[in-house]
This record gives sequence, C-alpha cells and structure tokens, in this order.
Amino acid sequence: MKKTTLMMIASASMLLANPAGNQPIPKKGMFIMGQGQGAGGMGMKKSCKAHCKSMKGKFGPNMQKKMMKRKMKRDSPFLIKHGLPHLTKMIMPYINDPAFNLTEKQKQELMKVRKTTMTAVMEAKQKVKTLRREIVKSSQAGVSADADQLKDKVVELALVEAAATMTHLKCIEATKAILTKDQMYFLLANKNKKMNHGKNKMMRMKKTQGQGMKCRQGMGK
Repeated sequence: MKKTTLMMIASASMLLANPAGNQPIPKKGMFIMGQGQGAGGMGMKKSCKAHCKSMKGKFGPNMQKKMMKRKMKRDSPFLIKHGLPHLTKMIMPYINDPAFNLTEKQKQELMKVRKTTMTAVMEAKQKVKTLRREIVKSSQAGVSADADQLKDKVVELALVEAAATMTHLKCIEATKAILTKDQMYFLLANKNKKMNHGKNKMMRMKKTQGQGMKCRQGMGK
C-alpha cells in the first residue's frame, strides 16, 4: 500500500511540474532527446541530414548514367564488348568544332558511314535481344542443351553477333579513311582528356561518399 501511494504522489508531482496541456504530442518517428543530447547534438544531426540529402541529389544522375552504361553493355550486339572504339560516336560532339577542322565533304561522308552502321547495328541489337531471351527461357523450361532447337538459336545468335562485330570493324576502317592524321590525334587527345576527367570525378565522388558515410554513422550514434 505504501509503495502504491508513493508512486501516485510521484506521478502527481510530475504532472504539476509539466502540465499535459503544455506537452507537444510527439509525431510518428520523432525521437525524444535523452540526457547529454543538447542543442549542439540536434544541430549536428540537422547538418548531417542536410548534407546527406544534398549528396543524394548530386549523385542521382551519375547513378542513372552508370545504370544506362551497364544496360548498354548488357544489350550490346557485338562479340567484342571492350577495346574497339565507337569512332562515329566520338566524332559527333566535335563535328562542327573549328579545332577538329572537318570539311563539308568529310562531314557528309562521316554521316553516311554513321547512318549505315547504326541501321545495321540496331537491327542486330533487336535480333540479339530476342534470341538471348528465347535461349534463356528454353533453358529455364528444361530444354536440353543437346536439343536441336536450342543449338540452332545459339548458332544464330553467334552469327548475328559476328555480323554486328564486322559492321563495327568496317565502320572504324571507313572512318579512319575519311579523317586525316591530325584529326585522329585530336579525337584520341580528347578521349584521353575525358577519361582522366572521369577518373578524377570518380575519385571526388568516392571521397564525398565516404564523408556521407561518416556523416550517417555519426547520426546513428
């Protein structure tokens, strides 16, 4: 009885000291500050949240670009995925650049090569995509690897990819024949510049992401 009475007195004292009408109702997800968490702690948490939010916005487009590049590699119709340059694609940003110094005749010839190449590659890409899907479905359905229908699709896929690779090689050859040595040097120099810029950007991103991780870890403490 004594214990119950003491508890009731303690509860009454707390209510008198902090009336219920003056107490804000905590929202869902709101934490209550414990001892040792003052205005400085709250300010740090807000700063961290703001920093993480800004980083999220900054890296959003970069992540999308990465995902797009991965998708393009996955859907590539070529046998050789790396090492062979896409020269006509490299040329497009500089086609009217005075430093690149293309003549009107060169521009017309390059655009013709690009159009021919892109038409053939897009057709191959669609065929490759369809064949890959059919082969995967057949395998998942339990079709034997020795079955003629599966073998034929694999052979057809290899032939389409081989043809697309030959189209790519011919495109490189034709483009080189149109450009002068100085113009080829210009393209290679700009490619290396972009690669170095991309590496430096990646290093900055990793550094900032590391700071964001530390920030989030600090918030979790």
